[in-house]
This record gives sequence, structure tokens and C-alpha cells, in this order.
Amino acid sequence: MDLTDRQINIIKTIVEEFTQTAQPVGSVSLENKYRLGVSPATLRNEMAVLEERGFLTQPHTSSGRVPTSMAIKFYINELMKEKELSVAEEVNVKSRVWDHRFSHEDLLREATRVLADRTKALCVATTDSGHSYQAGFGYLLNSVEFENLEITRELLFLLDSQQRLIEIFSRAAGNSPIHILVGNELGIGSFEPVSCVFAEIRIGDRRGNLGIIGPSRQEYGRNIPFVRYVANLVNQIAQEW
Repeated sequence: MDLTDRQINIIKTIVEEFTQTAQPVGSVSLENKYRLGVSPATLRNEMAVLEERGFLTQPHTSSGRVPTSMAIKFYINELMKEKELSVAEEVNVKSRVWDHRFSHEDLLREATRVLADRTKALCVATTDSGHSYQAGFGYLLNSVEFENLEITRELLFLLDSQQRLIEIFSRAAGNSPIHILVGNELGIGSFEPVSCVFAEIRIGDRRGNLGIIGPSRQEYGRNIPFVRYVANLVNQIAQEW
């Protein structure tokens, strides 16, 4: 994308700051907190360039910038470092899911509950047999994005429609074991501040998806490993049937 090292560092810093605060990031606070080694004026100029290139946007009520879906995807693909799950975390997840291994419905129901608890996000699983499983609705209230009634209403309508959920999952491209859709990639106009991280699952001769829906500023470095681990666990258990 022909970005300078400074611009890449600014994108990284703004995405990480926005992830933590959900607030627009200004040049003065950016320099004061992260000591990027350039003046606020230089930062403002660089941020203006990044806004023109589609990486940042400026809310009307703020002098700061927020990262766009494009910036977040760039961060995930190029800059993010995944956090390795601890042995204790893996054991805890496996012990909870393993106890429900004798029924595919119980398995998916518990898998969604475990994944929601670990990622603090809404978790959804679907199968091509027409079943869906959901857990973690309360975690939506932890994110300011879902205080927007239009976004939350659209999400609830989405969860009521198995076909629309499948259409969302089908928007992912490529053979990656983990799929990430951010903002406009979800195909819903009001979902610019929303993202979905999911993996494909196989239950016998059935196929489906298991993943989380949350704010686009979610902690991908922590959540992606959990989605991958739980999906792999479901697939491993299902292979033994």
C-alpha cells in the first residue's frame, strides 16, 4: 500500500488506542501518551493524509480520528500479534466442551457459551441443517457501539434469520481457517462499527460456522485464538462420532 514506516506506526497506535478507549484519537494526546518522536503538527498532517487514503475518519463532533474498517483489516493482517492461549485456558475450555460430546446440539450449545464467556462477545453457531445457537447477549451491553439502537435492532433482526446469518458467513473469501469481516464487509449499512470473527465447523455430514460478533475494535489478538481453538475442538470431537 506504499505506506511509510511513520504512517504504519500511526495506524498501529491509533487502532490500539481506539480499541481500548472507543474515543477519537487526537494528535496531541497521541504524542503525549506514545511519544512517537514527531510534533503534533506533523502528526496532524500525517493523519490528514491517512484520512484521504481511507485509513482514518473524523467524527463531526471531534477533532480526533478513528480508524476505518480498512485500517483495522490492515492492522489485523499486517501488524497484530496473536496472544497464545495458556495451558490453563485450553484445559478449562476443553473440560467444559468435552462433557457435552455425546450430542451435537449439546456440543454446539456449550461451545457457544464457552466462546462467549472467553471473548466477552456474542457468539453464534449455525449448521446447514437449519439450526443456530447463540450465547452472550449480555456482553453486547459492554460496548458503546451497541448503545446505538439502529445497530442493535439490525443485529437482533439478523439473529432471528438463519438465512441472513448464513449469507453473512458466506461473504468470507479464501480458504483461511479463520475468517474476519469488518464493517462494510458484512454487507449491512449500519454495521460499520461491527465485526465478525468465525471459523468453519463440521458435525458429521453437516457443515456450519462458529464465531463471535462484536465491535470492530474488539481485541482480535486475544479473540482469534479462542475462536480457532473452540472450532478445532468441536471438529475433533465430531470426528469421533
